[in-house]
Amino acid sequence: MSRRVAAALALCAFAALAQATGKDDGVLARGARDGAAPAWAISATTPPGWTRDCCTYARAIGVSAVLYQGEWSGKPQRVMVLNVWPRQLATLADELQADRQRYLQHDPAGKVSGFAVRHPVMPCEASVYQGSDRIDDVLVFCDPGAASGVRLSWSMAFDDADPSRRALLDDFMRVAVATRWAKDAAPAHGR
Repeated sequence: MSRRVAAALALCAFAALAQATGKDDGVLARGARDGAAPAWAISATTPPGWTRDCCTYARAIGVSAVLYQGEWSGKPQRVMVLNVWPRQLATLADELQADRQRYLQHDPAGKVSGFAVRHPVMPCEASVYQGSDRIDDVLVFCDPGAASGVRLSWSMAFDDADPSRRALLDDFMRVAVATRWAKDAAPAHGR
């Protein structure tokens, strides 16, 4: 069994046991009302040593928020990315399938595996993408419910030989399972 597949299986085992630890720093990102979708707020745990950003680098790359260690490098590796978007597909499974199709169209030699994530308040599913470029991605899609009008995801890319891989994945899964959606009355610009 390849080292990358073994690492993906280890991630699956960890995801089944992951508990939300760390500090819940409150609201990380906000979104304005969009059609039938109410304004929302996403809170998430920030692991020690990680920097939260909703408004500078996140806006520059067109996402809801990012978490990163050290100085912002502009490289996608080792950055946790939060995306929130209006619900368009009927189910979370449809979202996963569409994402996997896009990935394999972009990288036909890539490999995809998936696993359930035990989130305490909303259904979540994860995918591990092993790229032919030797960059791997882990992605967790979550569905906060039809009343939210949105779906959300956390993603992170890393070099497949990154010596910090295990610690990065542990921090990533802690953030994913500690993420919360809430209806928000505050304006989106008040992030």
